[in-house]
Order: sequence, then C-alpha cells, then structure tokens
Amino acid sequence: MTRATHRTGTDRIAEVAADLSCDLVLNVQGDEPLIEPAMIDEVIAPLVADPMLEMSTVCVAISDRADYTNPNVVKVVIDRARRALYFSRSPIPHLRDARLDPIPTTYKHIGLYGYRRAFLLKFATLPQTPLERAESLEQLRAIEHGYRIHTVETIHDSIGVDTPEDLERVRRQLMAVPART
Repeated sequence: MTRATHRTGTDRIAEVAADLSCDLVLNVQGDEPLIEPAMIDEVIAPLVADPMLEMSTVCVAISDRADYTNPNVVKVVIDRARRALYFSRSPIPHLRDARLDPIPTTYKHIGLYGYRRAFLLKFATLPQTPLERAESLEQLRAIEHGYRIHTVETIHDSIGVDTPEDLERVRRQLMAVPART
C-alpha cells in the first residue's frame, strides 16, 4: 500500500501521513501485537499537553535481568526531564559492578510512537545516521539530528516479536486470554 523503497517503518508512516489532515500521528510498530490500549493514551497525552513537543514514546522498567542482556529488547536511558538520551540493543547503562542487584532502573523501549505530523514529515527527510544504522534503531536518527524524544513510563509491558521464540510467547499469551462473550 506504500512505496517499497522506504528505509524504515517510520518513513512508511510519513508517506501515509503526508495525505492526512491531522496534527498528531500514532505509530504502533508491527512487531508489537500486544500493545495495551492505555499505552496509546499515555504516548499521546504529552503531545496534547505540550505543543512544543514533537515526538513521544513509551518505556517500562525492566524487571527481568534476561531482558537487560537480550539484544532483541531495546533499552532506553532517559534524563530527569524524561527525554531519551540513547536507545540501544546493548545493556545500558553498563553495570561496571555486575553484582548490583537489583539493577538500577533500566527501561525497555516499546515500539509505540506519537509524532506531530509536521515533525514526522521532516523526520522522514533526514538522512539516516551512523548510530541508527549501527543499532538498527530509527529513533536514533532523531536524537543524532538534535531532536528530543519524550518518554512516558508505563506499567504495561509488551512482547516485541523479533524471533521465532518471541512469536511463540505471543501465541501462548493470546491463547491464554479468555474469549469475550
């Protein structure tokens, strides 16, 4: 339904947004099938509250040490104003003392983004950056170009589907949900 030449999913969303008449655009990445509806409200709320904010996303505190070391779980470190400092597939922050337990508050990034439409269209024209290519994380393009990403901590977790094992975990979780009547 969109051009096959897009570098990333965000670029694909921008193509669709170019023909929309709206102020805000929500991007639920396709590898996040278990997004809780409340998370949509959480990612949009800061954009509604602050007209200067251009982009937002959600994160959840990592509670499972295995997620901290898993390269398929994207981590984000944030500043005191809740702006993303960096996203990585590597364990961040690096724990110099590996005996720390529990680990300091470390966040798992969830593939859900809110954008101002005008920013999304601009973002899609920016050249990809070295960090974006190295980590294969398109949100690093925004940071490397000097834009801020507001993060919202949620209590909801999600399973990103990056491996066959992830797909099986999602299937098991969906099968465990009772049918609605």
